[in-house]
Amino acid sequence: MRILIAEDDFVSRKYLFKFLSKYGECDMTVDGIETVEAFAIAHDSGNPYDLLCLDIMMPKIDGLKALNTIREIERRKKIQDSKRCKVIMISALSETEVKVDDSKKEYEVYITKPIEIENIISAMKELKLID
Repeated sequence: MRILIAEDDFVSRKYLFKFLSKYGECDMTVDGIETVEAFAIAHDSGNPYDLLCLDIMMPKIDGLKALNTIREIERRKKIQDSKRCKVIMISALSETEVKVDDSKKEYEVYITKPIEIENIISAMKELKLID
């Protein structure tokens, strides 16, 4: 499994990297622009990400805008919904504080900080990425 961790907070990024490395190859980005670029490069090289752990509040462009761009890349490449990258949104804000129109919700799971490993494991099981 290929995993992209998009998190501007150093401690959270390293924490996720240490845990998720058990499940696959992990790359890390620190802002929304890097995230979109890494995602596009992975697709162009034929080695796309299976999972994206995406912080909402990031520099340059926020996680929601980055995700919308990522989903647009997948649509342009005609990737079926069942084959698109699974996304775990991570934020210090509760999901109700983030004004997301359910019809435009492009992520699969939402987790609030502080990040707890049990929540990540549960999300990965829900997404059928692990048993």
